[in-house]
Amino acid sequence: MNRKLFRSLMIVSAIMVLALVLSACGGAAAGKTKVGISMSDYETERWKPEADLMKSLLEAKGYEVLLQQANHDVKLQNDQIDTMVSQGVKGLIVVAEDGDAAATAVDKAAKAGVKVIAYDRLIKSANIAAYLSFDNVDVGRNQGDGVMKALMANYDASKGPAKVVKLGGSPTDNNAILFRKGQDEIVDQYVKDGKIQIVADQWVDNWKAENALKLMENILTAQKNEVDAVVASNDGTALGALEALKAQGLAGKVPISGQDATAPGCNSIVKNELTVSILKDIRNLGPKAVELMDGLIKGQPDPNLKTFTMADLTNDPSKQGNVQAYFLPVEQVNKDNVYEKCVKNGFQPYDEVYRDVPDAQKPPKP
Repeated sequence: MNRKLFRSLMIVSAIMVLALVLSACGGAAAGKTKVGISMSDYETERWKPEADLMKSLLEAKGYEVLLQQANHDVKLQNDQIDTMVSQGVKGLIVVAEDGDAAATAVDKAAKAGVKVIAYDRLIKSANIAAYLSFDNVDVGRNQGDGVMKALMANYDASKGPAKVVKLGGSPTDNNAILFRKGQDEIVDQYVKDGKIQIVADQWVDNWKAENALKLMENILTAQKNEVDAVVASNDGTALGALEALKAQGLAGKVPISGQDATAPGCNSIVKNELTVSILKDIRNLGPKAVELMDGLIKGQPDPNLKTFTMADLTNDPSKQGNVQAYFLPVEQVNKDNVYEKCVKNGFQPYDEVYRDVPDAQKPPKP
């Protein structure tokens, strides 16, 4: 072989080796398993931090993460899910804006072999791989229990039944149905005993505080401000209702429940306005979702998943099919334990919980 030909072959070989190296590098990047995260919105205080946490934890495990939020738009969320499936995701973690509507996109995703976890809110499809949430019926029980105990502490039977308002969450969120189921398990007995009467029963679209405020204003007008207690379904709606109560000088006099033990909610508790909130330690939910997703993709489902009927999970006997689910526990938070349950353990910042509270009334910083 002459020197010129040998040199040409060496150059070609070098180019081929370089091409293989570049291909391998590109293939490694392209070969990352994709996981999608679909959030209903970022308006709800908790969702963005949880989405960011799950994204970082999934990336730490070597996944490529596609993250979208739908700004309360049902069609947009379904379109985003369809797009992520077309981009090759192997798993999806979905916070559904509408548990019924999301089933359409989720069914298509499952048919394409995608493992779908319904995160905190149930998607009404038996094709989801898992449903991860808190014990939402127990959330409602604790809300009803906290409000009824506070109401009965000053109950005067001679004045007749106490007037109670029920403010449910968004009617498109299946959790709101489960909260109501738990609330009614407690509240209905007081109705049967003649101790209370329900004077208003409303649902708050999109869980918006401003919607709760308007509803409560209308209820107070209709009842001539004669309202004795409010069973509200989360801190946002409770704080909205409290604005209406404050305007009539009723804040702190009318027991009211919330949920999520948010910083504003805890602050309202220490100011003797919000009576009770429900602690769902969301710091545990995101990591659990990532652990579940990793196992599902690898064909190693969590042995702690339990089977529930869709009828039980929706409180609707017409719903068919079974779902694998995992529920985390919840705790009641009130003025007596808010420091221990929500501040001392770092769940909420001390300065935000005790904002605008006189120094003499504050516990020591943890």
